[in-house]
Amino acid sequence: MLSESFANAVISFLATDIRTATPILLAAIGLIFMGRSGIVNIGAEGKMLIGALAGVAGSYYLNSAWLGMLVAMLCGGLVGLLFAYLVVTLKASQVVIGAAINILGLGLTTTFARVIFGVNLAPPQIDTFKPMIIPVLSNIPILGHAIFKQMPVVYIGLLLVPLTYIVLYKTPIGLKIRAVGEHPKAADTLGVNVFNIRYGTIIFGSMLIGAAGAFLSLGLLSFFTEDMVAGRGFIALAAVIFGKWNPLGVLGATLIFGAGDALHFRLQAGGNTIPYQFFLMIPYILTVLALAGLVGRVNPPAASGKPYVKE
Repeated sequence: MLSESFANAVISFLATDIRTATPILLAAIGLIFMGRSGIVNIGAEGKMLIGALAGVAGSYYLNSAWLGMLVAMLCGGLVGLLFAYLVVTLKASQVVIGAAINILGLGLTTTFARVIFGVNLAPPQIDTFKPMIIPVLSNIPILGHAIFKQMPVVYIGLLLVPLTYIVLYKTPIGLKIRAVGEHPKAADTLGVNVFNIRYGTIIFGSMLIGAAGAFLSLGLLSFFTEDMVAGRGFIALAAVIFGKWNPLGVLGATLIFGAGDALHFRLQAGGNTIPYQFFLMIPYILTVLALAGLVGRVNPPAASGKPYVKE
């Protein structure tokens, strides 16, 4: 009986870990594409917030969680286009613009959420993502129960990891992206359009970040609350650095940070007398410790954060 209880606890923890890691993973994959093309984007927090609200609004008006996520991706892409214009075309500081996007995202979502839904304690009913059990695979002991009884977006996030690896390391477009991030001048000399590559990675990556925000509001929760991203955009950036801009490494990093979230949920549910704020600190403490341990040992793409000036 004890072993069965332990197995159920492990399954529950792993399932929660994978589920809570998914929005971080989606955002991190978007940041990988940007980072590999030489773009430093600290504005994922604001884009996730915009995606979270856009997803809820889309689901509310269109009565579909999937259409809500599509709206979130379109909104993320538009914000990405603005970001790309400012940092690629106008060559503004990528860090400053990223910080501005975070402030813009917080202000826009707070204002529009109150305009659309008003200020009330009873949020309206919206369509949300539901678990989809995979036959046969879900019967595998422990891992099958934890992985294959999730929401479809979780499966998409996990599938994006090998797909991203293949695109970046096994295809011509991936070679161009990495070349632009390492040696944009050399890439330009060989006929690669540096501006187009960076525009494309920023817009595509921003769409994934918008999807991450939508899953947060339509998957993990069932509505939008102000500042609900709560630092996950920065954690996604930390996961990319921790994973060394490699999708396989980033998956491991997001699962570690997701485990912090899962642990604090489990500790809170355990009825401890310790103030819940201490449990909320766990994911952020893990992030700080992970990054502190990597100082001086991580080499980003050589052209990261540097605007390209065509001669």
